[in-house]
Amino acid sequence: MTFAARMARLGTESAFEVLARARALERAGRQIVHLEIGEPDFDTPANIRDAAKKALDNGYTHYGPSAGLPETRKAVAEYISKTRGVTVLPEETLIVPGGKPIIFFTILALIDAGDEVIYPNPGFPIYESVINFAGGVPVPIPLREESGFGFDLTLFERRVSPRTRLIIINSPQNPTGGVLDLGQLERIAALAAARGIPVLADEIYRQFLYEGEFASILSLPGMRERTILLDGFSKSYAMTGWRLGYGVMPVPLAEQVTRLMVNSASCTASFVQLAGLAALQGDQTPVARMVAEFKRRRDLLVDGLNRLPGVRCARPRGAFYVFPSITGTGRPSAEVAERLLAEAGVAALSGTAFGAHGEGYLRFSYASSLERIREGLDRLGRFLATRP
Repeated sequence: MTFAARMARLGTESAFEVLARARALERAGRQIVHLEIGEPDFDTPANIRDAAKKALDNGYTHYGPSAGLPETRKAVAEYISKTRGVTVLPEETLIVPGGKPIIFFTILALIDAGDEVIYPNPGFPIYESVINFAGGVPVPIPLREESGFGFDLTLFERRVSPRTRLIIINSPQNPTGGVLDLGQLERIAALAAARGIPVLADEIYRQFLYEGEFASILSLPGMRERTILLDGFSKSYAMTGWRLGYGVMPVPLAEQVTRLMVNSASCTASFVQLAGLAALQGDQTPVARMVAEFKRRRDLLVDGLNRLPGVRCARPRGAFYVFPSITGTGRPSAEVAERLLAEAGVAALSGTAFGAHGEGYLRFSYASSLERIREGLDRLGRFLATRP
């Protein structure tokens, strides 16, 4: 079978590959500490599960509108209007199966061969993968520890060119936990507005903010008409397996993305959308409880990592990942991550899984219990103490 040339340009998400290897080791009898996958270990709240059951019993098992159920789009519009401080209309919202379709469809709708896309590096690997797949030119902006893993704004301003067709930002950020503050967003917005460049703002970790206040580029002057906002239910409501996300974007782009939905997934499952409706309109206490627990886990993991030889770990302000420097070990990131799984039974990701500028770092997810994090730290400490 001969594959299309574009398939060679399509990357992957290493977290799932490492998870698969870790599961294989478990089937062989090994005990693995899972710190690799970005999935909350909490159950989906009961009111959300009950809403899905009720929807199934009420017959929501058929095709729905490709752009999403009207009541769910309305609820998302109201939620974004409230949380971002800017009026959003239902026709500017799209309900999709997970957050990735907003990345995929936005890039397919906006990027032609040779068009440049600015994106964070290290960053969510799907950004670079889909840019390449569409024939675009990835233009990375390094995220550096010394600046809190924020955009290098001077470099950003130099790298914007007449070929720039899209800017991607992510805050709070995967994999570093960095957060773009208002001043950084204002500089990005000013340039985007002046050049007429759309911005894809990935805000899937918005609720996982431990210090400071969240700022959205959507609410800044000139950005209402050129922002594509990505958010969803997977992280905040522990609904990863439900596959439910959404985008907010100008109506002309929403119409194009709806056509891509028609040609791919057709629609998002209706009973899942009603579960999402219950999530947005129901009790938010489970979300607050989960975020508070994640903060405790963050502090335990950061403090523990900083006690280990050859490791230095900044305290992230958001998301549920730490991105420690392991340059003191003198080993490449991929080698350390591979040996850590094979020899110590701790599943983590190499920083280079998120781009070339992730070299020298590992990513640990603290979406795991305090007990498992302590066990992971103990194993990591023994590994570093005994391995050359």
